[in-house]
Amino acid sequence: VLQSSNSLKASYEDWLLTYGLSVSPFHMRWQTALFNRQFYNWGRWKPRFLYLWFSVGMVFGIVAMFGSVILLGKTLMQTLTQMLTEAPKAQNDRMLQVVVSVLSLHLYLGVVPGVNLPVSQLTYFFSAILISGVIHEVGHGVAAIREQVRFNGFGIFIFIVYPGAFVDLFTTHLQLISPVQQLRIFCAGVWHNFVLGVASFLGLFLLPAILFPFYYTGAGALVTEIAEDSPANGPRGLFVGDIITNLQDCPVYSVEDWNSCLGDISEKSQVGYCVSAATLQQLSFPARVYRRLDGTVECCSNNSLTDICFSYSNNLDNNLYACLPARKVIEAGKVCRANTDCQKDSVPSFCVTPSLENQTRLIRVKHPPHIDMLYVGHPLHLQYTVSLSSFVPRQNFLSIDLPVVVETFCKYLISLSGALAVINAVPCFALDGQWILNSFLEATLSSLIVEKQNRELVGFLILLAGSALLAANVALGLWMVTAR
Repeated sequence: VLQSSNSLKASYEDWLLTYGLSVSPFHMRWQTALFNRQFYNWGRWKPRFLYLWFSVGMVFGIVAMFGSVILLGKTLMQTLTQMLTEAPKAQNDRMLQVVVSVLSLHLYLGVVPGVNLPVSQLTYFFSAILISGVIHEVGHGVAAIREQVRFNGFGIFIFIVYPGAFVDLFTTHLQLISPVQQLRIFCAGVWHNFVLGVASFLGLFLLPAILFPFYYTGAGALVTEIAEDSPANGPRGLFVGDIITNLQDCPVYSVEDWNSCLGDISEKSQVGYCVSAATLQQLSFPARVYRRLDGTVECCSNNSLTDICFSYSNNLDNNLYACLPARKVIEAGKVCRANTDCQKDSVPSFCVTPSLENQTRLIRVKHPPHIDMLYVGHPLHLQYTVSLSSFVPRQNFLSIDLPVVVETFCKYLISLSGALAVINAVPCFALDGQWILNSFLEATLSSLIVEKQNRELVGFLILLAGSALLAANVALGLWMVTAR
């Protein structure tokens, strides 16, 4: 039995070796020489152009190495400040923190991306990481061939659930070439990630022009999906294919306008609606007034699904309340903030404002030709449960999801490829920054620090500091994200 088991194990290992596969706990990789010819064709194509291309990449990589240290230092200081003050963090800073944390974890720990990444976005996330990794390694491989370093093969790996790529170069050749040539090779990956990010940004920016023959923009926000638990569901709610043109008195021409309008509605106080004194007397009916736990006032029955408590003031009393049918009030009156906004006609009118719980808003959503949707709740709940697109198809057979897929994928490529460039440029052990730093020190300090051991000591101390900086960002950034 033991001999049969050993024979089976040997056959299995031979099979893996034949196909270039390597399997170990949490890690699987595949290496092949199938693409060597293509890599050599790329590396020998227009040598002068490639020399300039990778020379620019070398300068960028060196600048990125110093820039990444400044960026991580700034992020660390912001995180520490937030921990000490518990002050709210700006959205851009939080996104930077998430990107740094997730990418660092991708490189080091391989935990499931998480924190705020929806399951529906995992395909974009992993595809963008794989493409960013492949472009990164293509840069190293082509640069190495350009510098006459032997290229052994290209491969793809999966560490836990994270995909990646690598190239196998002949180490002896790397050690024989000059430090400047080494820099062109080591900086090529970071450079290619930056170029991929810029190309994705341009693609995202030019997407309306690219899709113009098939999709038009500026007409509103097109509903592409509505979550099952969304308050926008229902016979008088939103439907896939609707075009939203207004939120309250805020015009909506794109998804950005939708988000901006909801942000303004959330931050500002609830708007009111002009109602004439006669209409107010006709629609209102006697109701018991009581205060909620948060101090706001309710004057309608809890069983009512169409009526809302409105507050208003007149010359005699500043705290009057009336239970009114919401749709009739909103459709009949214009938006107002005070009674003075309603005094343009000779008919006496009042500005009645919905008396709702804190952070709750009554929002009128226009999506012609359908009847307006009235939403009562937190604006963020509406924002997160309705998926929209700024692109409206010119023909019915065109997919409403295609522009969203392209747009979302470009955004992931921009953030992940850019973050991969930043992280890899950090002077840290096991990252490109380690080799960039060593070659940079050899190219610049060899005349100042003659002893190679002393130069290596300087490099080691810098790498130690860079590794500590990156580790601190990962630890504190992940803690801040998960703690929220």
